[in-house]
Amino acid sequence: MPTSGDASGALPHPHVVLLPSAGMGHLVPFSRLAVSLSSSDHGCGVSVATVLPTVSSAESAHLEALFSACPAVRRLDFHLARFDASEFPGADPFFLRFEAMRRSAPLLGPLLAGAGASALVTDIALASVVIPVAKELGLPCYVLFTASTAMLSLCVHFPAYLDANAGGPVGDVDVPGVYRISKASIPQALHHPEHLFTRQFVANGRELAKADGLLVNSFDEFEPEAIAALRDGSVVAGFPNVFSVGPLAPVSFSASEPAENQADYMQWLAAQPARSVVYVSFGSRKAISKDQLRELAVGLEASGHRFLWVVKSTVVDRDDEAELSELLGEGFLERVQGRGMVTKGWVEQEEVLKQESIGLFISHCGWNSVTEAAANGLPVLAWPRFGDQRVNAGVVARSGLGVWEERWSWEGEEGMVSGESIAEKVKAVMADETVRNKAVSVQDAAAKAVADGGTSYRSLAQFVQRCRDLSVSKATFRRSVNTE
Repeated sequence: MPTSGDASGALPHPHVVLLPSAGMGHLVPFSRLAVSLSSSDHGCGVSVATVLPTVSSAESAHLEALFSACPAVRRLDFHLARFDASEFPGADPFFLRFEAMRRSAPLLGPLLAGAGASALVTDIALASVVIPVAKELGLPCYVLFTASTAMLSLCVHFPAYLDANAGGPVGDVDVPGVYRISKASIPQALHHPEHLFTRQFVANGRELAKADGLLVNSFDEFEPEAIAALRDGSVVAGFPNVFSVGPLAPVSFSASEPAENQADYMQWLAAQPARSVVYVSFGSRKAISKDQLRELAVGLEASGHRFLWVVKSTVVDRDDEAELSELLGEGFLERVQGRGMVTKGWVEQEEVLKQESIGLFISHCGWNSVTEAAANGLPVLAWPRFGDQRVNAGVVARSGLGVWEERWSWEGEEGMVSGESIAEKVKAVMADETVRNKAVSVQDAAAKAVADGGTSYRSLAQFVQRCRDLSVSKATFRRSVNTE
């Protein structure tokens, strides 16, 4: 573990422990933060608390690759208490892991006490149970919010909204200082007060004001209303500091997928004309129904454009055994051969989005995907499916990063988005130079934010300085005790 200074009086390196929760949407930004903090720019000692076994194969591969490629990032195994999942029949496996980790929070005390940490950064899914543990240890506790800052503002305000609503149905939510989030964009679970996720979400929202600070993977120019409203106390008075540190730089780990799979799609992309390929991915957390997959296949074929499509038909990748031909319809793969490439394997998305051949990203608007598109100036056709994704899609539309067809359905709504509608929208957006130019402007703003002296660079440096100041004060105290 990092030292607390030496006899020469050299300043200690702050040591930050990161505690992610389940799911690639949560793990990826924590990995990126770990690598950034441990870089020569910031010089932190970093440990990542890991819970094994993971829920998905993708998580396992990512963690193995992180620790193999970045030996400066240490691993702390976090062993959970026994958990009976039968208490929540039919619950999402990732929400179940959130709950298992939350109930095991008291076990974090000994782990953190022995880590020599200057600060703890916990996942938003665990905030309400981890912040009190850190306070008992006298350890500063920060929260990394893994979705948009707009979604953070909703999380912070939602408990007060429920209190004022007195048990009535959830409708449009006016977040003070930000904007109205429509009923249709509120995550599905939050309409049901007894849902496991809702209970977690509300508990976390109530506790966030007690954190020492919030880190968001966003930048000031991308979400100006939400970041400003949280900082100036409009959303809730006395809210802790908000450090906008994004877009966190992707880190490529070659071990995260079979080399032959990457070679296939990367070679294919490299051979396509500039801005000619539509990249289609709906993330790692939710499946799309077989009927909707087939309509999407019809739409991509009818659009006339080249495409790379990452297909997901189950919630957990380990359960996915269906053949592509069965999912997408007879003859589809043969008809699009050479013009389209379809895979069920894990794709290094950040590498895909850098390719000159990519012209459009059809995305579910998971926040990692949004920030990667912003960093690469790639127009997004937003098709949110679940959870926070409609709120994130609103950010995409407001910022100019892309367009959102709000009439397209999401999980739990009746209706199917037709192949004809998909084809028409793809053709329209691919031909729209204004959309492309706006996305490039977002890219320029993102690059400026993370460059030396930019708003996000300074924000992360301020967070590190806070951790360093505490390390210095602790080291000074120890030296004074040892000399008495």
